[in-house]
Amino acid sequence: MANKNGANTLFLFPEYGPLIWLYILHMGSFLLFLILIFMMTKGMVNQNIKRFLARFSLYSLLLYIFGFLNFSPGTGGISSSIGVIIFSTLIVMEFIKLGANIKANYYEIMERQMKLDYTGNLAGSLIHEVKNANQIIKGFSQMLNASAGMDKKDKAYLNMIEKTSEHLDDLVDNYKTYLKSSSTTFKKENLESIIRESLAFSQVILTEHHIEVELKNCYHSLDAYVNKANLKQVFINLIKNSIEAIPEDRKDKRIAIQIEVDQEMIMIHFKDTGTGIGQEQWESVFNPFLSLKSEGMGLGLP
Repeated sequence: MANKNGANTLFLFPEYGPLIWLYILHMGSFLLFLILIFMMTKGMVNQNIKRFLARFSLYSLLLYIFGFLNFSPGTGGISSSIGVIIFSTLIVMEFIKLGANIKANYYEIMERQMKLDYTGNLAGSLIHEVKNANQIIKGFSQMLNASAGMDKKDKAYLNMIEKTSEHLDDLVDNYKTYLKSSSTTFKKENLESIIRESLAFSQVILTEHHIEVELKNCYHSLDAYVNKANLKQVFINLIKNSIEAIPEDRKDKRIAIQIEVDQEMIMIHFKDTGTGIGQEQWESVFNPFLSLKSEGMGLGLP
């Protein structure tokens, strides 16, 4: 292109005249898009998607740099072509890796399901024995309750044994019904009362380990359709897990339980001052027979 003096001028940078802001907006939006994708990956739990998006952002930035090399007189338009080839190759490789990881996760889920099926069969064979043992506990509890010479403290302990025995009976009946029909019965229950009953069942071990429990609930009349026995057992397991996760030498031994309502969803948060579970293990904590504790069976969370 010739200027006013007749000399040739080579424009290496896109020159849009009054519309140059469109080019700046385009490039700026692209960079902002990559930054947002990279930031979103920080909060993702799924490691496969997180890894793919992080590398997609990195490869896109690499392509962006190759595109800028076009402004150099020595490279011309070949640098962007090379960048597209490299970008396409790397992305295809990432898609292949993602597919392989998804397939591996599928087989892992199938193996988990086989273990759960085995657990169901095992539970079916144990239900009969547990029910018989519980009948013996209930029988002797009733005999003790009818006997004289028990003070109020002993009566309170015996009452807790009877309540625990009833809870065990409800659990056994629930499992038995579920194994037969694969269905669960739901009734309208008060959530706070279920949590408080779970805390009462766990009070002995909480006191033994000197752990303080704080229950935050702004919805005292909050009801939900749940299976009371099963949900109570969930809470008992979570409390037990929290107790086991708090080291004995820790000064701040505390479990905080908070009920939160978000539109139509009820969220119950259990937070403790224990060691916690590493983020790299979050996806496998529900796998049966997998435990981070030396004496754990790995069946509580599943």
